[in-house]
Amino acid sequence: MIEQKQSLDQLPKEIKAAFMELNILKHLNGAGFKKKFGFTCAYLFRIIFTLLFHQKNWFRLLESVKQESFPGKDAVYRFLNHGGYAWRRFLLSLSSDTVQRVERLTSERRETAFIFDDSMFERNRSKAVEMLARFRDHATGAYYKGFRMLTMGWSDGHSFIPMDFALLSSLNSGINGMTEGMDKRTHGYKRRQEALCSCQKKIKSKTRKNKVLD
Repeated sequence: MIEQKQSLDQLPKEIKAAFMELNILKHLNGAGFKKKFGFTCAYLFRIIFTLLFHQKNWFRLLESVKQESFPGKDAVYRFLNHGGYAWRRFLLSLSSDTVQRVERLTSERRETAFIFDDSMFERNRSKAVEMLARFRDHATGAYYKGFRMLTMGWSDGHSFIPMDFALLSSLNSGINGMTEGMDKRTHGYKRRQEALCSCQKKIKSKTRKNKVLD
């Protein structure tokens, strides 16, 4: 008999307590991460999360001695590329719960704020990445291939908790387009449409309307 372990044994000891304290698996279920057959979403998420602490990618892990105890790469890629999973809902649910836990440990007089950051996400060696685009780094003036990453986080002056992020592409300088045949009702399609949305055009249109009304 082959036993499929669904416990937290693959997590490092230092991370296992935090994993259970923050109820990460509960937030996954609340965001609709479910599968009808095969390895569960919770099991696949724990393995991918652990790779960050082993400093290995999935390809190197499958070449190791313990490759037979891990699921195939197709199962992992299907999980990561599934357009029906609400990753944004999961992150917002987890981060908001974490913020409430942190606020109990600090004074009510401490000022809190939301921080927005627009930075580069370089993929200069990539060629076939979906929605890959070409951008200009305004700090150095050089061009790079990749995305613009817009990040929103909560901070109390000492702690920083990421709340949401978006990888932004470009219609004008795009290298690769969107994957064809994607269901337009899924979360993945909406995130891709968001990546191509030009916020500057929206701001300009709103200012023009306000001038007309004035």
